[in-house]
Amino acid sequence: MPTRIHTEQAFEEAIEAALLSSEGGWQKGFADNFNRALALDDSVLFAFLEDTQAAQWRKLESIHRGDAKKKFLERLDKELSSRGTLDVVRTGVTDNGVNFKLAYFKPAHRLNPDTERLYRLNRLTVTRQVKYSLKNENSIDLLLSLNGLPIATVELKNQFTGQDTYHAKRQYIEDRDPAELLFQFKKRALVHFAVDTDEVFFTTFLKKGGTRFFPLNKGFEEGAGNPPNPNGYKTAYLWEEILQRESWLDIIGRFVHMELEEKTEGGKKKKEERMIFPRYHQLDVVRRLEADAKAQGAGKSYLIQHSAGSGKSNSIAWLSYRLYSLHGDDDRKVFNSVVVITDRRVLDKQLQDTIYQFEHKTGVVQKIDQNTGQLRDALISGNSIIITTLQKFPFVLESIERLAKESGGDTHSTL
Repeated sequence: MPTRIHTEQAFEEAIEAALLSSEGGWQKGFADNFNRALALDDSVLFAFLEDTQAAQWRKLESIHRGDAKKKFLERLDKELSSRGTLDVVRTGVTDNGVNFKLAYFKPAHRLNPDTERLYRLNRLTVTRQVKYSLKNENSIDLLLSLNGLPIATVELKNQFTGQDTYHAKRQYIEDRDPAELLFQFKKRALVHFAVDTDEVFFTTFLKKGGTRFFPLNKGFEEGAGNPPNPNGYKTAYLWEEILQRESWLDIIGRFVHMELEEKTEGGKKKKEERMIFPRYHQLDVVRRLEADAKAQGAGKSYLIQHSAGSGKSNSIAWLSYRLYSLHGDDDRKVFNSVVVITDRRVLDKQLQDTIYQFEHKTGVVQKIDQNTGQLRDALISGNSIIITTLQKFPFVLESIERLAKESGGDTHSTL
């Protein structure tokens, strides 16, 4: 390797170049365009709105006259502060009765060409050395944005300079003020990456010494870390796979979610929000199963090995939603229903809440908590994600067999 590859700047340049390539699918952002007061790039934001929703924008201009941009940014800032970036990019913003989408995610099928066109108009920007504060000139190595809204920050280290992810994590903990708007939990950037040439770690909540980082590594030889990469950095999968345009939009649209956790402190119940970002093994298993189900159709069996604390419930929730919305190459749904059988009641609620974040249509997620008749009816009616316990399922099979005999059919067709 040439000597220059051993510098942090060269590492930064290599990542940027990969993202800006045709395979990466990103655009170059400019640090001078970053609005420090609002912690976003309004130049990219308005260019996106003009590209995708020009008619709505003209309507808003007629309402606000010369103040349309100023008023819209004020409205957007309020929505980001109250609802958070994740909800805003998924459901949009309404200003004076005019609805705006802040992002378009990949449709499940190709039946509507317009949704495909809008999806392609998303602007992913990578911006280097972004000065984010009104109080100082500190800068973040990389800022990753979607249509001008910050999604991720990245601190880079290169082992050849004597620093690694430990120092990147310490930088976030000690030098990045969580009170700065860019770093405020859920209000702006959703995730923060600590990256060196060998490993990747992330956190979704910066809180000084209370910050927890999680590995985003592939694992190597049944252990931690990453396998050797004969073609470059061990961590190249981050920008070549995870941050690749379609993958990254998929993660924002269908993986990241907000989890509400109930805790008891001092005898009082307290609700705490947690932003969940997938780890590498979760992305890998969900996407591989989805791809195989799309190619092979229904009827195959899979065994997934998960260790304790590896996020089984989230993997199940992500997979359930994706299988429910999965369409084959013929644009027809692969599964009529998805049934999740658990052995823990607490998992019922957790799965239901997680899946509901992605699918808001009434009746799609059905929790079977009454009797076997409720489960039987849900299976027969189809078109839903059914969450039930292991205890109920044997009885419903007997019920369906009886129904099949009464109707003169067979159990398989009745199901």
